[in-house]
Amino acid sequence: MKKKGIAMLLTVALAAGMTGCAGEKEPAPGKPSEKAKNETAESKENEASEETEIQVFIAASLNTVMTELAEKYNEEHPEVKIVYNADSSGTLMTQIEEGYACDLFFSAAQKQMDQLENDGFLVDGTRADVVNNQVVVVTLKDSGTAVTGLADLGEAESIALAGGSVPVGKYTRQAMVNLGMLPETEDVSAITTAEISEALEGVEISEQDNVSKVLTAVVEGSCEVGTTYYSDTYGYEEELDILETVPYDLTGNVIYPIAQVKNTEADEAQTKAAEAFLAYILSDEAKAVFDAYYFDTEIE
Repeated sequence: MKKKGIAMLLTVALAAGMTGCAGEKEPAPGKPSEKAKNETAESKENEASEETEIQVFIAASLNTVMTELAEKYNEEHPEVKIVYNADSSGTLMTQIEEGYACDLFFSAAQKQMDQLENDGFLVDGTRADVVNNQVVVVTLKDSGTAVTGLADLGEAESIALAGGSVPVGKYTRQAMVNLGMLPETEDVSAITTAEISEALEGVEISEQDNVSKVLTAVVEGSCEVGTTYYSDTYGYEEELDILETVPYDLTGNVIYPIAQVKNTEADEAQTKAAEAFLAYILSDEAKAVFDAYYFDTEIE
């Protein structure tokens, strides 16, 4: 009886095992099982739904073109949220030094990028020059100004001018020094608005803390003339007259460098997203967009 009972138990167990296997068909040769398909689909779904946010600090004069570039980039990479902080390059540099979370810094001048690089804030090997720009003297259409350019800026009733820590303000001061309108000095950015006003026989100067505010002061009619970048006149062709495009031999090149910033708060996905967006900004596709917005992409 004992042997017969054991034999019956083995028979039942074997039958149960065969029944369990009968419910799961072997996949055809070369085809994945249903389980493998489900795991792959789930993995892709999780990857697509994982969103990453990157912090990109940009000079104010880049705001319009970078907004379009972000939109184009998101067409292919909707999972990456690009958050811009747009201000003067000097302000952005200070924020980075103070510990603000930043993944990429796109400056309107080399000075701020040089300082961050010297102080160890940049990721080695990521710095690159992207575009060149030009300083222009602008006024409202039909303003009737007597000003024809930088050399007779003092003919204006009022001038919108960026501060010396703002790149366009520094380039304007450098051009005025080279024209003999201001005395030579070791650091032109240290020349105050009051000193410029005095050199121009007391003309009223409204100092602005970034280039976009200079443009606004002229467009709104608060100031008769102002110095801004050629790229900032994009979209204002019907409202502004460019009195002079200041040549590079007066201002020097107006190079915009970009670099990845060391962000200790970033996870691996955020770091990789920053690297990928940086590569896009340096691509031929992005170059065509910069050209359309009046930036000079032919950097010598």
